[in-house]
Amino acid sequence: MPMSNPPVLIDTARVQARVQEIARSIEADLAGHELTVICILKGSFIFCADLIRAIHLPVKCEFMGLSSYHGGKTSSGEVKVTLDMKEPIEGCHVLVVEDIVDTGLTLQYILNALKLRQPASLRCASFLLKREALQSDLKVDYVGFEIPNRFVVGYGLDYQELYRNLPYIGVLD
Repeated sequence: MPMSNPPVLIDTARVQARVQEIARSIEADLAGHELTVICILKGSFIFCADLIRAIHLPVKCEFMGLSSYHGGKTSSGEVKVTLDMKEPIEGCHVLVVEDIVDTGLTLQYILNALKLRQPASLRCASFLLKREALQSDLKVDYVGFEIPNRFVVGYGLDYQELYRNLPYIGVLD
């Protein structure tokens, strides 16, 4: 059965332009360094792919799988690691790439765990940030867009594994 596309919150052109801007900021901050990018699966895979193609630095890519939604529309608050990285990051300049930060609990969990692995530097990029939903004073180094506290899909974000393929951010109420 065909599903209708949700209304657009951030259109495709704005998405692509912002990815380029974030890449330029990362290049400026990490000029002369090799970068290890950690893509947080599943939601950030499209943003991460576009971002690493836009970064003109030597880039290694790792993957971590974490879940805090467990199929619903709100975070459960419980972070579950579903896939860990294959390579060590000690002494590396690391960029964690997330799709969305709402409560911040998942990203805070990731950053705390990665600090224990002793990277040379640790930064994070999130395509979307719901500042009004944050439950901590978490600092996100690179933010694509701040959005209202609504449930969004597209550009890798899903609802029950659907809508990831939309090239824009849509609202699903």
